Amino acid sequence: MFDTLQDRFQRVFKSLRVQGTLNEEVVDATLREVRLALLDADVNLNVVKALLERVRVKALGEEVRSSLSPGQEVVRIVRDELIDILGHEASLLTFSKDYPTVFLLVGLQGSGKTTTAGKLAMWLASRKRRPLLVSTDVYRPAAREQLAVIAKAIQVPCFAGEGMNVPIDLALAARKDAADRGHDVLIIDTAGRLHIDELLMQEVSDLRTRLRPSEVLLVADAMIGQDAVRSAQEFHERLGTTGVILTKLDGDARGGAALSIHYVTGQPIKFLGVGEKYDALEVFYPDRVVSRILGMGDILSLIEKAEEKIDKQKALEVHRKLQTDTFSLEDFRDQLRQVRQLGPMEQMLGMLPKVGIFKDASKARVDEKELTHIEAIIDSMTPQERRNHEIINGKRRKRIARGSGTSVQQVNQVLRQYFQMRKMMKSMSQGLLGKGLSRLKLPVGPGGVSA
Repeated sequence: MFDTLQDRFQRVFKSLRVQGTLNEEVVDATLREVRLALLDADVNLNVVKALLERVRVKALGEEVRSSLSPGQEVVRIVRDELIDILGHEASLLTFSKDYPTVFLLVGLQGSGKTTTAGKLAMWLASRKRRPLLVSTDVYRPAAREQLAVIAKAIQVPCFAGEGMNVPIDLALAARKDAADRGHDVLIIDTAGRLHIDELLMQEVSDLRTRLRPSEVLLVADAMIGQDAVRSAQEFHERLGTTGVILTKLDGDARGGAALSIHYVTGQPIKFLGVGEKYDALEVFYPDRVVSRILGMGDILSLIEKAEEKIDKQKALEVHRKLQTDTFSLEDFRDQLRQVRQLGPMEQMLGMLPKVGIFKDASKARVDEKELTHIEAIIDSMTPQERRNHEIINGKRRKRIARGSGTSVQQVNQVLRQYFQMRKMMKSMSQGLLGKGLSRLKLPVGPGGVSA
């Protein structure tokens, strides 16, 4: 997500570090590079013009703070202005006093609306809500069946509406069923089209009028760039959308839609779809997104993921073992499994700040198959071998390789990685990072090392 834009900004700001003063010539040269970076990311031209003008005025109109260099001052101003353009604060979902709260999902066909309905339901369920799903797409073959399959996978009920083929009847019946069965949220997946037309708008408009939803959320495909911005503007003008969910930001999306949509439409981005799995939905925090773009990382989101997925008791036990030098191959495997639960490793590395030991972390390419091989190799060891690596001699290594379907060389490589990781994790656990993580009751996991 935003990798190309991030790389361009890093090059721009790196050249600023050698500048001794922040004069008009330096600012203009820097803003030319920023402009190219933004346009290359497919950011709306009006957004680019507005951003650069505001940055220029502030950069030349303010004295450089004593604690900042000229380059740091420009970074600070760009950061503040980007956050402002993105909406400044996270826009939370609005829940009604009526029962149930209705969320209406709209958008063009192919934007990922049905999958997003499932992701949103799972996100709500993880926060102690009781969502019910329903599809009013009576046109696309198997659309309702697709939502039912997703609902079953995430263990959230889906209203079938057997024999009903009128969208408004389906929605009203689902709302009554939700109220009768104690569901506090109804998520309606509406029909889409390949393009905006009058039939589509009239149908969704009728649903909005009859159901009075608390949120009308446009699901937009970030990979289509400015077309997503234009469709968001048209949907809002004709339906009065309350927010946007941007999908497919884990793909080849350049980030232009995310940086343009709020400024152009006035509507907040509420969520980002960042993967294919049903838990790959993130609340959109403008300040965190800007931090990622500028190479400052997103430690807060990483910590939140860890708090949600990682067993805290096991984390504290690992921290104790690191301190007492008893961290075993068994612990190594268990920690690897926990870290993999956070999501794709490359996505996790992308949240680290591009400084110090993490400078090149986002460029690391992690082969998930290799991580599976590591687990298989450790699983092929006896409990005694996992707890005491010193007894693993040549004969045992051959047996482990046969049992895991790997080679002796791969077994040796896993043992080397374990030794290196154990040494590095012990060092980190004793330093500032380890102290901070232990206060948060989080482990110093192997993610940053296995990469």
